[in-house]
Amino acid sequence: MEAESEPYVRLATMRQLHQAVADLNTARSLADTLQTVADGIVAGLGYELGCVNLVRPDGDLVIAAFAGNAAAEALITGRVGSRASWERRLSMGEAWDKLRFIPHTEGWVLLDDDVPQWHTEGPEPRFEDEWHPLDRLYAPMYASAGGRDLLGVISVDRPRNGRRPGAWGREALQMYASQAAIAISNARLRANMQRALVRLEREQQALRASEESFRQAFEYAPSGMAIAEMGGDQQGRLLRTNDALCRLLGRPASVMRRYSFADLVHPEDIGTLLRTSAEGGRAELRLSRRDGTYLWVSLRNSVVADTADGPRFLLTHVEDIEERKRHELNLAHRASHDALTGLPNSAELKSRLSARICERPHSPAATAIEALDAAYGDVESSLTHGYQADGYEGEAIPGGGPFDHHVHTEAPDPEHDDGTKGLAVLFCDLDGFKSINDRFGHHTGDAVLIEVARRLSTCVRDGDTVARLGGDEFVVLADGLGAADAADLAVRLRNAIIPPIRVDGRAVRVGASFGIGWAECGMTAEEVLRSADQRMYVEKRSRSKVHRRAG
Repeated sequence: MEAESEPYVRLATMRQLHQAVADLNTARSLADTLQTVADGIVAGLGYELGCVNLVRPDGDLVIAAFAGNAAAEALITGRVGSRASWERRLSMGEAWDKLRFIPHTEGWVLLDDDVPQWHTEGPEPRFEDEWHPLDRLYAPMYASAGGRDLLGVISVDRPRNGRRPGAWGREALQMYASQAAIAISNARLRANMQRALVRLEREQQALRASEESFRQAFEYAPSGMAIAEMGGDQQGRLLRTNDALCRLLGRPASVMRRYSFADLVHPEDIGTLLRTSAEGGRAELRLSRRDGTYLWVSLRNSVVADTADGPRFLLTHVEDIEERKRHELNLAHRASHDALTGLPNSAELKSRLSARICERPHSPAATAIEALDAAYGDVESSLTHGYQADGYEGEAIPGGGPFDHHVHTEAPDPEHDDGTKGLAVLFCDLDGFKSINDRFGHHTGDAVLIEVARRLSTCVRDGDTVARLGGDEFVVLADGLGAADAADLAVRLRNAIIPPIRVDGRAVRVGASFGIGWAECGMTAEEVLRSADQRMYVEKRSRSKVHRRAG
């Protein structure tokens, strides 16, 4: 009977299978596709129950669709079976090409695993190929033709003819599983593309909103903003500036595009600008205004890209710090200068002295042979101790040697003028100043100190230092003088001090005693000042009272 009707059965099954596959291609979403796969098992392949088990990202399989029994669908849809349990099922039983059939005689061992199952009651089979209620038939679905990447598993139950599928039924189920895998993969691809398109649209909307937000933040920022080129022939050229920066520098935007910050920076601050890193750099420097003046600003740089792989630009934030810088400079000046006279104070004087002298005493000039011996000895010593000249910047090495480029400060010999020029330290103490303070008060005394400071400053060269140590003590540093030059300078300074000083309509006079010391390497600043101070007291005691001036 079956053999006579088999061609007709095949033809009908072919039509149903064709329709089921066609339905797979009309599904609009992944969920619709999965349910269509399950429905096609019932409608097109002649099974009463069909189930689609889909592999999740973690590897386990979830029942994604069920067809043929509403009660079973409500009970087990969405439940999960472990990957290990499924691999065990697919490795046992009979291999019908790519299908796996587990007869009821073996399936009992699977009753206690974690794969969700649905079984119907029924009588025991009466003949050999009759379907048993506990028989299991699985059709694995693979994402690739090679059959290595498991996509899911179709499980079927209760063939309508009550028999285990024959060769044609097996072929039809296997073919359907292959087409279902293609449909599910395509549905996933479409879903991913739709999500990507939605995400792209959202990102574009966010980008447009971000660009508009950046434009408004850039244009209307209360402090200066600029965008400059990075790389290429136009490195550093200003591409865009906001109104705040144009107002800050007094230049219109059209003119600003002709410059880079290197064109606008103060010549003394070029090094600071070059040392500023382009990526996240920060610097405080002076920029030129249209009227030729310079303004202290703080530059903060960051790198932005037009697109992921597009050109990069430098975004610079410019903040006006003129007031703060003026305050800082004022504080620094007050810390290093005398509040009354405006002259450098004791700390600043010692700092300038220390900058000229080193700790190693100057040794007399060696003969040519001694110099060669010393040079070869130092080279041998440097090789012995592993010294390397790489990276040497010309700084003095303690202990001297062929790399010692420090120009040592020497003291001229007062007895024998050999032409040596040195750093003269003239220590000045006013004579008669205490009596002025006592008779006329501190107001008059302060006026005298201010005038003495002015007279001393007008008698020295540019580059010389006039400092006030405190009280009525002053110090003059004059470099490049011989012994006779220093003595002449002391006379000129004393003659400048002794003329009368008018304060509140009253003329007062002070004298001055000078001691000349010399700064030499190997001495500390305190020792240099102490030496000049001692010479001043010697000179004060040796002078006749007739030559001293009192107020």
